[in-house]
Amino acid sequence: MPGSWTTENTEFDFGGINHLALVSSDMARTVDFYTNVLGMPLIKTLEIPGGGQHFFFDVGNGTSLAFFWFADAPPKAPGIAAAGHMPGQGGIVSAHGSMNHVAFDVAPENFDAYVERLKEKGVEVSAVLNHDNSERTISAEVTDDVFVRSVYFWDPDGVLLEFAAWTSALGGPDDVKHEPADAHGNRLARSAT
Repeated sequence: MPGSWTTENTEFDFGGINHLALVSSDMARTVDFYTNVLGMPLIKTLEIPGGGQHFFFDVGNGTSLAFFWFADAPPKAPGIAAAGHMPGQGGIVSAHGSMNHVAFDVAPENFDAYVERLKEKGVEVSAVLNHDNSERTISAEVTDDVFVRSVYFWDPDGVLLEFAAWTSALGGPDDVKHEPADAHGNRLARSAT
């Protein structure tokens, strides 16, 4: 199955992501977008003592997307706290410690129809990006080298979202071959694990 790979965590037995918590400027608008546009069920709502809210949406497979609303939260800061553009439309750099984007897993056989459904709902989407192992990391066509297909779009608060469809399993000997860079861009040899 594409996207399925077997690796072992020898330290902790994780079951995946429990939830990702983001901040909304307007919880009513956030609920409308995530329930009516993306179809995610609202599964838990909390009023925070002293003001504020914390709401959870079902993303599937036991994972959820959560939002806080704080009356005194600072305004959004594209290009700092989040990506400033969709991939392929400008720079996607965001600050250290920021949340760059959220990718929702979709089945490869549904990917193209889901892109069209977003457009039908009036959502502005990026070009479809077929991520591959080439120097550009993008292929115009779906080839045997493409490992995931992506389309990007914004939520009402400027959170960059992605529908991602794995087209091959990861974790093979050619999938992890780049040395990590330090803060100065120097490539560091990984220690054997």
